[in-house]
Amino acid sequence: MILNIKKNKNGYAVLELIFYIAIFVILSILVIDAMITMTKSFRETVIQAELVQSGTIMEKISREIRASYGINSISASDLILNTKNDAGANKTVEFKFVGTDIQFWDAGSNIGNLNTPKIVVTALSFTQITTVKGKAVKISLTIKSANDALGRTQNFYDTIVLRGSY
Repeated sequence: MILNIKKNKNGYAVLELIFYIAIFVILSILVIDAMITMTKSFRETVIQAELVQSGTIMEKISREIRASYGINSISASDLILNTKNDAGANKTVEFKFVGTDIQFWDAGSNIGNLNTPKIVVTALSFTQITTVKGKAVKISLTIKSANDALGRTQNFYDTIVLRGSY
């Protein structure tokens, strides 16, 4: 007995092909949307990290003020402190607000900017506070990230007592 087996060689129907293409398009859109969301989240995380790391600017200024024994000169955007080097000799340290950068000067030489190129300093203010018991400096610092299209700012405030004044 010989069996006659017929093979169907018609292939896919047009409807099946459209169905598979639709599934592929939907999955592609979901993947692309997820990638865009991750990119935005990463960019936001980088901006927030830059702003938080800029707190080191305030820490550096605070450390130098605490270590000084007097204020040589103070203006709204510049501060010159009298301090001593490791050998005990007198020297000055300066903080200058130039353009969008805070420059640090040690003994008359420009050491460099305290902020990174990605951080823009929008405002810096020094205010001297003098009491019967000593001197202090109030600092107000406003920064923003150069990468932030929204232009959000971060404010830092601190009041530091000069160690040599009490």
